[in-house]
Amino acid sequence: MNKIKSTISILILSVLFTVHANAQAGKTIVNNAKELDQAIKAAKPGDHLVMANGVWTDIIIKFKGVGTEAQPIVLEAETPGKVFIEGQSRLRLSGEYLEVSGLYFRNGFTPKSTIIDFRTDNESVANHSKITNCVIEGFTQPDREEKDNWVQFYGRHNELSNCYIAGKSNPGPTLRIYLNGNENINNHHKIINNYFGERPRAGGPHGETIQLGDSYTSMTPSYTQVSNNLFERCNGEVEIISSKSNFNEFTNNIFFESEGSLVLRHGNYAKVDGNVFIGNENSTAIGGVRVVNTGHWVTNNYFYKIIGSDFRSAIAVMNGIPKSPLNRYNQVTDVVIAYNSFIDCISPLQFSVGNNSDKSDVLPATELRSARPTRTIVANNLIYNHDVNETKPIFAYDEVDGVSFYNNILNTNDVSGIDTNGGLTQEDFTVNKVTDWFYTPSKSFSDVYNGFDFEQISKDLVGNDRTDNSAIGAVTFPFDDKGKVEINKSQYGPKWLDRSGKKAKSKTIKVTSAEALAKAVKEANSGDVLELKSGTFKVSETMKIDKDITIKSAGKKKVKIVYSGAANTALFQMLPKGNLNLDNVAIEGSKTQDAFATLEKNMSTVYKLKINNSEVSKFSSVLRTYKGSLADSLVVSNSTIKDCTNGILLAGEDDDKGDYSAEFVTIENSTFDNVDQNVLNYYRGGYDESSIGGTLVLRNNTFKNSGSKEESKILLQTRGIVNIDFNGNTFKDNAVSYIIVLWGEKGQVSVNNTIDNSGEVKTEQNLKMKLMY
Repeated sequence: MNKIKSTISILILSVLFTVHANAQAGKTIVNNAKELDQAIKAAKPGDHLVMANGVWTDIIIKFKGVGTEAQPIVLEAETPGKVFIEGQSRLRLSGEYLEVSGLYFRNGFTPKSTIIDFRTDNESVANHSKITNCVIEGFTQPDREEKDNWVQFYGRHNELSNCYIAGKSNPGPTLRIYLNGNENINNHHKIINNYFGERPRAGGPHGETIQLGDSYTSMTPSYTQVSNNLFERCNGEVEIISSKSNFNEFTNNIFFESEGSLVLRHGNYAKVDGNVFIGNENSTAIGGVRVVNTGHWVTNNYFYKIIGSDFRSAIAVMNGIPKSPLNRYNQVTDVVIAYNSFIDCISPLQFSVGNNSDKSDVLPATELRSARPTRTIVANNLIYNHDVNETKPIFAYDEVDGVSFYNNILNTNDVSGIDTNGGLTQEDFTVNKVTDWFYTPSKSFSDVYNGFDFEQISKDLVGNDRTDNSAIGAVTFPFDDKGKVEINKSQYGPKWLDRSGKKAKSKTIKVTSAEALAKAVKEANSGDVLELKSGTFKVSETMKIDKDITIKSAGKKKVKIVYSGAANTALFQMLPKGNLNLDNVAIEGSKTQDAFATLEKNMSTVYKLKINNSEVSKFSSVLRTYKGSLADSLVVSNSTIKDCTNGILLAGEDDDKGDYSAEFVTIENSTFDNVDQNVLNYYRGGYDESSIGGTLVLRNNTFKNSGSKEESKILLQTRGIVNIDFNGNTFKDNAVSYIIVLWGEKGQVSVNNTIDNSGEVKTEQNLKMKLMY
């Protein structure tokens, strides 16, 4: 009996202890939206609201509460990364000292304008609150033209930390900070230790990763800190970060092969210190820092293989518009650019970028950028190129009379032709390789310029003291890296996130019939190769491409695919994320269908198409695209296009807002024969400078007997496309007035092209484009 009593006593004590422990911890596990809503309404400081593991679909979370600094109210996943927010879902929070942790947004999109919003309505904002250890991946709108912001800041002292955010393909900044109203200024927000993964090219404007304010609140103080983040291939547009407010700090971030720049677009007195910008030898779209407005300090930054120019140079200091309105370009004044290192950057220092004084015939006076930078100091910078040929470290689009140079050095002969008054000198030195992308000088250059307030630059790139050991460039000598010059992805974003990037092993699938081909296209894994047995495949249904696959002939002889589908359908329909490589195959229609086409709507992200060593004949169009679709790359090589009504149609973006339908188009070593109209119609409208602007390579092709029904009388229509390489093509018996109209101001020229009975090549120096602002 005593033993039984003892056992009961122990059980009672155990239960009491457990209840006490749970009460003390304040943990409430919730399993559905109703329970979550009730728990939020009842939450007190120190409480933890725990969302049960699993998939939460179409969940609208309105997290309101008042915690304290010592006892925040926490909304967290039962297991970090195991609570999946899917469908049409969003999260809003308001109050004081709230924290959200461990949620994974995927397989869905927001039904409103934001995924995460630091306010629950126009009157209720969050302060001292935090989103941490969360993931938002591919949570993008089905319609690529539908605009939203993924994370939206209001209030003061809020934080986004240790999150992974990637895959936004629709317009709107990934993260945006609002400063409308006194409750949102002097906000001191923190964006720290995050991993901003790939953002696909947008094919137009409004693809920023971070935007801090807007032009109409650009004179307000923000004091936002953006530090210790990794930006990897954030390619949305020219402005990766767009700073449009005052007193922001951008420190110790890494920008890895991201096509754009950290842009001080509006606002004043930004600090840009200790950042790393990594480019490569292949892309001129990867930039560094672009400077507009007043009082910025750009110090201790490291630039590697930033080979772009103009807006995408390592340092781009812009011309302004005299008496500029808030939403355009103010003159650069009182800027310091000091203690930076430039390794293998072709022309790293570019001034009066955007000077367009010569375009008064196509632009109004309010758009002419003629106000040169003034009272700007460039000092103690180091420039090194492994290629010891003569270089132009400074490139100027106007006079450089408002910039003062002091104690800058380079290792090559300067042929810039810019008078720096001895402020840029050639020195004999080498560099030591520390990592694949990080180099340090082999000796010290300690004769530094000590300008006004330069004592505030007290540390170097990795935190070494400059007070008693200063040196020209981003790092002091001898160099102590303190383990800070490696890209360790595990230091960014959530610790629980799997960064292995493992992919299923690709395989080759032997295909012997049309039925087997349709089945293989549907069931293949991304990366698989479908190898067609010799003969003719008669196909009557559209094949949908939503993965990376190759379709090729098994032998050297081209297999033929004959498409008998209904009129106005496509043999291959390109879906979001589709990537088709057609290799050594002949495809044939009956003049009423398309060879390739996109969806008419809901092209949520980019696709890719490559046609190599193939033949396309008897189709209504080779490629038909619709508004809202974007080909990241389109390649036609070593192929024949013949007997088609239309060729390649890339003109769906016709509202002149800066958008276009393909980022990179390459047509090489191919023949176009008897294509009635729209041999190539590649269009971009609207005066916009925020994107690559489209790139077209036309080399060593033959165009003949085409254009007989072309209403524009232009064989190759490329209006508004910025980058064109037009070289070595042959044109014979094409019934048009013009082969192509080139844009002279963008450096487009005709090189080694042969013309026989095919009209002429026309060049317009300046195109008049519709103003967007």
